Amino acid sequence: AEAAFSVTLLEGVTGSGKTEVYFDAIAETLRRGQQALILLPEIALTVQFLSRFEARFGCQPAAWHSELSPPRRQHIWRAVAEGEVRVLVGARSALFLPFAELGLIVVDEEHDPAFKQEEGVIYHARDMAVVRASLGEFPIVLASATPSLETRVNVESGRYRTISLSRRHGGAQLPTIEAVDMRAAALPADRWLSPRLVTAMRDSLARGEQVLLFLNRRGYAPLTLCRACGHRLACPQCSAWLVEHRFQGRVQCHHCGFETAKPESCPACGEEDRLVPCGPGVERLAEEVALLLPDITPAILSGDNPRERGLSSVRDTIDAFGRGEIPLLIGTQIIAKGHHFPGLTLVGVVDADLGLAGGDLRAAERTYQLLHQVSGRAGRGNQAGHVILQSYMPEHPVMQALVSGDSEQFLTAETAARRARRLPPFGRLVALILSGPDLEQLRQFATTLARTAPHGDGISVLGPAPAPLALLRGRHRYRLLLMADRRQDIQQTIRHWLARHKVPNAVRLHIDVDPYSFL
Repeated sequence: AEAAFSVTLLEGVTGSGKTEVYFDAIAETLRRGQQALILLPEIALTVQFLSRFEARFGCQPAAWHSELSPPRRQHIWRAVAEGEVRVLVGARSALFLPFAELGLIVVDEEHDPAFKQEEGVIYHARDMAVVRASLGEFPIVLASATPSLETRVNVESGRYRTISLSRRHGGAQLPTIEAVDMRAAALPADRWLSPRLVTAMRDSLARGEQVLLFLNRRGYAPLTLCRACGHRLACPQCSAWLVEHRFQGRVQCHHCGFETAKPESCPACGEEDRLVPCGPGVERLAEEVALLLPDITPAILSGDNPRERGLSSVRDTIDAFGRGEIPLLIGTQIIAKGHHFPGLTLVGVVDADLGLAGGDLRAAERTYQLLHQVSGRAGRGNQAGHVILQSYMPEHPVMQALVSGDSEQFLTAETAARRARRLPPFGRLVALILSGPDLEQLRQFATTLARTAPHGDGISVLGPAPAPLALLRGRHRYRLLLMADRRQDIQQTIRHWLARHKVPNAVRLHIDVDPYSFL
């Protein structure tokens, strides 16, 4: 690590030892008498990271995350400011701690969308970290097995350096990957595990190896439907369905947090015992596993664990799986990256198509990154790993890239498509999100705003239109989207545009430059 500003992409296949490489940079920073900051996208990733850091440096770093008590938070804040904390690992908000002698930032899993703050003050922690390093004139390392397209383009243009690790550490081999065409599986309506995956699970478990089933859906079922009248249980505060959490006997909105006991009868028609779950979540998957493999007790790890039982429950489950005490783990994206499980040889992705739906310009890129990361959990020890992707679109470029191992063809095509449409990183997008309690007032103001929208060479505005999530926490929502090429000064353009209007007191206006969410 040089004592001057530079941005280095540390790209390496899963299990290649990226963490050990940036540990060397941290050691050099400490030798210079400076502080180091490691940003992680998920609070759960700190569990194994702290142990790995202690094994290398003989002590644990300070940790900064939402689970800290107020006194502990105050203590760490002061210790950082006074230089007592030499290394800190934390979520994106750790970037704004008052470091006395910061000399290195590491952004691990730099591609992860969790680094984007989308409420309150909107910012991207990776990009802000680059700015912070530039202002402080010290180096920053961006680490990832699947770098974002934005970072790749910065490397190609010469703005960022790159270090590449193309092989796994210790001679371990990358897992083989196959796609199962679910159109030919002909499963019953209440089953989600294909015969091919079930056979592979049984074989792996019979050899004493571990299995991970990945499904990025919390709870038991994403939708509850009345068979008598067709009514769907919906959130009263959001335009979203309530998710059943059967283990708690409740239904919950994953957008605003509203929850209530699951009703015995339909709220619309009054019929009893006619409410049925539609689709699987991780809890329902565990139910199917228990039927197919009655001798196996699966564990579940999802984003609900930290909220319901605290970070210690996540740590206990991860540690137990790492020690081989849990034969089969069912998890969401909380388990997809950064973890090292030497006994895990089989990963089954239950719904590989899940992230491809919707109008997100990064949908294909994100799905590739997530599936590549979860696939990389397999075969990191002495045994070879294998991954089975269940897909109704095995011909999709994302699935083909994963199965063939040829990411360059997919990324080249994705880059060309973005460039042709002037989408980030080759163009600029700015989302204007309006929200308010009065739908008619909101619609009128959005229309008024659109009438004076800037248009011209290299700039256009789409909308207004109701947001896909048209009601959130009791507030109606409209969106406008400004599209511009990179030569435009979009901040100045928006400043002049909005200066002509007074936002009504009841209306909130959020401006999101290069949005990651289009809900």
